[in-house]
Amino acid sequence: MCGETCKHGSEGAGRWRHRPATRHYDNFYGCNISEYAGFDTVCELAAFLGEHGELGAKLYNELSEDLGQARAAFDDYAGEYRSAADFAEQLHEDTGTEIPDSLRYYIDWQALARDMALNGEIMVFQTGFDEVHIFWSR
Repeated sequence: MCGETCKHGSEGAGRWRHRPATRHYDNFYGCNISEYAGFDTVCELAAFLGEHGELGAKLYNELSEDLGQARAAFDDYAGEYRSAADFAEQLHEDTGTEIPDSLRYYIDWQALARDMALNGEIMVFQTGFDEVHIFWSR
């Protein structure tokens, strides 16, 4: 026997037949799965992660491991940007806010994006170098 945390065991002894099936899992990008989660739950999470990968896992963990909320959050996906500051600047350009060229260099777009995140307007997830994903928090 390998021990309490291992699924190997002797069927004759009947030890591992009563252990939870989700004790060993890989490729879930660090998502926590209850050791007593049903197979339907695990399969739904696996399908979600297969579709959205690491970004889906970060969103799932941020939203208190609620798969329904994580799926719904993709309806409010604002896009991928090089930084949150680029998102804030693009948002102001898209909304038609006119900023004179003489003042443009005085605007701290990073601080604006940070304030938007702290105020709960957006969620920011970095998945790589120069790879930031923004979601609206509606």
